[in-house]
Amino acid sequence: MRVLSNIGLRVVASVDHTAVRWLRHLGEGDGARAGEVLALRCLAFAALPCFVVVPLLLVTVMTPSLALPLGVAIVLSFFLALATAVIALPRSRSAAETGPVHDMEQIMFDACPGLLLYADASGRIQRVGGRERSLMPALLVEPVGLNLSDIVHVSDRIGVVQALDALRLGGDSVQVDARIERPVDPQNGRQFLSSRLDMTAMRGPAGDLCAVFVQLRDVSEEMMLHEEIRLGAEEVRSAHEAKSRFLAAVSHELRTPLNAILGFSDVLQGEYFGTLANDRQREYVGLIRQSGAHLLSVVNTMLDMSKIEAGRYELLTEPFAIGDAVEACRAMLDLQAREKGVTLTARIQRGLGEITADRRALQQVLINLVGNAIKFTEASGVVSVDAALVGTDLVLTVSDTGVGIAADKLSQIGQPFVQVQDHYTRAHEGTGLGLSLVKGLVALHGGTFAMASHPGVGTVVTIVLPADGSGVLCAEDAAEIPFEFPPRLTSAVENQRLLAHDKIVRVETEQTYIQAQDFADERAEAKIA
Repeated sequence: MRVLSNIGLRVVASVDHTAVRWLRHLGEGDGARAGEVLALRCLAFAALPCFVVVPLLLVTVMTPSLALPLGVAIVLSFFLALATAVIALPRSRSAAETGPVHDMEQIMFDACPGLLLYADASGRIQRVGGRERSLMPALLVEPVGLNLSDIVHVSDRIGVVQALDALRLGGDSVQVDARIERPVDPQNGRQFLSSRLDMTAMRGPAGDLCAVFVQLRDVSEEMMLHEEIRLGAEEVRSAHEAKSRFLAAVSHELRTPLNAILGFSDVLQGEYFGTLANDRQREYVGLIRQSGAHLLSVVNTMLDMSKIEAGRYELLTEPFAIGDAVEACRAMLDLQAREKGVTLTARIQRGLGEITADRRALQQVLINLVGNAIKFTEASGVVSVDAALVGTDLVLTVSDTGVGIAADKLSQIGQPFVQVQDHYTRAHEGTGLGLSLVKGLVALHGGTFAMASHPGVGTVVTIVLPADGSGVLCAEDAAEIPFEFPPRLTSAVENQRLLAHDKIVRVETEQTYIQAQDFADERAEAKIA
């Protein structure tokens, strides 16, 4: 019994070995499938009795010399047919199952934007696809077999090679801009297609570069926009230089005759070479002197604003007593205030010592603010100048009991050549340059400018700047100040946004205005007493 069992095992092993060799001969290789070997074994054992039974059945109808070979041939044919079916059908079913997967990969490959290239580690293109493949130059329609550096312009190949080297050195992705040669476009006249190659590294288990996935996009429109921006920047720079030259020429051409006008009008007003005939002549000479001084002030202010915008306004910082500067401003404008019937007061914090700043610029700030306050304050009103030290900051406050400014107009104050339009302000000369210059000078000191106002109550202007001069900007930082000169027209949308913002803060600012009014009234009563 044991002998028969051993013989059977040897027969089975021999059949299996023969099946494996046959499958290997058919191209299955070392990975022959166990199911196919088992099926061939069953067919072989089923065919063995058939080699005896079929010839015996054929002997009944024909001679034995014909029945034996014909029966063996019939059994062998059926065996081969069944073996082929056993092997081919599962494989065709597997191919049918995996076929749509490969088709889906190709669909996804072709659906991606731009031109997709699949290259090996050396940069040689193995596969091509992409949604804009048909729109690319003829060289990119079938680039399989070419190197990535071969499809770009000669002068851009170094960049592509460097990008591949960066991926080999461990980079995950890299972008490089390159030009691709194409036939001359008769409409645009462009011979090169501006493209951007976005390369992604595909690595093996050991981390070495095995392939490169490249997405090539047409960036011609983006390059055109960059070129337009560059040309626009050059035009702006040219216009800025032309404006600077214009202001320099205008300042020279205006200041020279203005000095002569002021000088000779002073001589006439002083009657150094004879008495004027009547009072009307004296009035006209005074008007000439006043108008010339105003025009000279406008020219000087325009030049200062131009220097601030260009970042060429140099601050000469030095330590000085701020109290002396405030008192000098009060003494200078006190006569103008008294002639109008306005009380001008100055209050300086006790013990307030020296600060570090540009004395000329700071006095110009005070003169402009106090002059505006006097101009727009009616008789019996009060204008106050306060100076105090809060921590390390100097706080200058100029308040008045004048006509005030409506909330919807407050955002326009401080823009060059802008004045609030009403029956009172238009009765006074002015260009709106004063507050714009004040903002620029305060910004150069690293300070802040704030204005609060209310019609019929008054206006409070607060300036805060570092007392030790640490906020003074260098020339490079000063050029970054958002200072518009000449002014630009704002859009209607921006104006609506500013009006909405003013309405939101109106309730909060009204309380500040009333407090400032009460404070100014108290100082006025103290002054009168």
